[in-house]
Amino acid sequence: MAVILVLDDVLDAVVLTRKILERKGHVVHCFTEEEEAIAFAGNNPVDLAILDIKLKKMSGIQVLEELKAVAPDIRAIMLTGYPTVETAKEAVELGASEYCVKPIDKWELEQKVGRVLAL
Repeated sequence: MAVILVLDDVLDAVVLTRKILERKGHVVHCFTEEEEAIAFAGNNPVDLAILDIKLKKMSGIQVLEELKAVAPDIRAIMLTGYPTVETAKEAVELGASEYCVKPIDKWELEQKVGRVLAL
């Protein structure tokens, strides 16, 4: 299916997301450090990035910006436990295809990943 990069500063969230997506046949690379995720995307083909907006050193919006610089065709889904209109707007302007509120529902994640990959 697809190669998916997942970045969240909470290890349990990354592991859960990986389990859900691997059951759907995707290859999932998980990260809790922003720099490692950006470097991976710069050196490996990635179809989709799933990024938490609140991270340790950077925001998910900043990471998306960096990812677009190293992999312009990458698609993205942003996750947040703190939804705001401003964040959603900024994410979409930078090329995020979807925006999900945490805790994300398994079915919702599967549906949104399927929709974004079909674009």
